[in-house]
Amino acid sequence: MASPALDGQSGGSPYQFKAGPYSSHSLLLEQLGAPGQGRRVLDVGGGEGYLSRILHDRGYRVVCLAAPGSVSASIPQGVEVIEADLDRDTPKLTQDFSFIVCGDVLEHLRDPGPTLRWLRAQLTPGGRLIASLPNSGHWYVRWMVLRGRFPADDRGLFDRTHLHFFTWEGWRDLFRGAGLEIEDVAPSAVPFGLAWNLEPDRIAVRTLERLSYVLGRCWKTMFAYQFVVVSRPRGD
Repeated sequence: MASPALDGQSGGSPYQFKAGPYSSHSLLLEQLGAPGQGRRVLDVGGGEGYLSRILHDRGYRVVCLAAPGSVSASIPQGVEVIEADLDRDTPKLTQDFSFIVCGDVLEHLRDPGPTLRWLRAQLTPGGRLIASLPNSGHWYVRWMVLRGRFPADDRGLFDRTHLHFFTWEGWRDLFRGAGLEIEDVAPSAVPFGLAWNLEPDRIAVRTLERLSYVLGRCWKTMFAYQFVVVSRPRGD
């Protein structure tokens, strides 16, 4: 879901759907549940289409807000697609949404605060904004910085297209500044299968990802790979 395309760039994303039970994508989808019963969902930055497709199949009415040139041909016909560069402008939406999903998006924006405030205004009364947020306080980031290194990778915590590197406190303050209260947070696990290009069903991969998830539950600021948060407008 993460996409450099929110700054107007096009081209294929190095990211793919993470199907593991402790992945950010699974945790995001868990918060929405099924069936959708026709409720409206805004999938922000979802040009790759995998979350939109699953939500559409669950019975949600999905609007995919994607950067110009990033939209995959695999997005179902029933999903409405709106192309927009959120670093430059916000589109006019004619209806509000029960859910807004920001999967690996906000860290790619030049100034995510105004975008969050705009998204808050698109929620129905009782609506929720659900987001996955990379943890720049993860032990691996701390260890690399302690060694005097700050890698530039194609994906992950050191993704070269990330413009912001927030710890938990930074993300919490950003949401509060946008008028959103975080009411629930879950840690995602390190995707060892993807990182090492291993079969996800291997016992070693499942064990490591389970251990990563449990450690994140015990000490999220140190061991959560990403924070999957559910937020609501303040005072809602």
